[in-house]
Amino acid sequence: KQYEVLQKKMQETIVESSSGGGTVIVKMDGRKQVLNVKIDPEVVKSGDVEMLQDLITAAVNSAANKIDESMQSAMGGMLGGIPGLG
Repeated sequence: KQYEVLQKKMQETIVESSSGGGTVIVKMDGRKQVLNVKIDPEVVKSGDVEMLQDLITAAVNSAANKIDESMQSAMGGMLGGIPGLG
C-alpha cells in the first residue's frame, strides 16, 4: 500500500529547475521524464553551442536532484513507521 502511495506521488510530482539565471528552464516529473524545456532565444542567437549544452545539462541535473530529494523525503516519512528504518 505504501509503495502505491509512493508511485502515485512520483507520478504527481513535477519540479522546475533553471540554469544561467533562468536562461534554460526544465520541467521534470517524478519519474525523471523531461516534460518541457524552455530556452531563452538570446542564448541561441549567441551561437555558443557549448554554453547552451552546459546550461541544459545543468538544468536537467538540477531537476533530477530535486526529484531525488523529494522521493527521499517521501520514503523517509514512510519508513518512519517501520522500526529500525525511520
